[in-house]
Amino acid sequence: MESGPAIFAGVVFALFGAGLLVWTTTRVRHGRPVALGVSPVASATVASVAAVVALGLGAWCLTQV
Repeated sequence: MESGPAIFAGVVFALFGAGLLVWTTTRVRHGRPVALGVSPVASATVASVAAVVALGLGAWCLTQV
């Protein structure tokens, strides 16, 4: 019963992290800004770190099942 929320949270974190990482990579490769009005390097770095953290949280939630 209690593994359901952990699985759901893990999948949500993993999908968000993967989607953000793909989106950030695509924007950087095309030379487009990740966030408007912010340094391109800083915004790409922050978005990448957030994506990796979300992927890590998703992996952690899925290993707690």
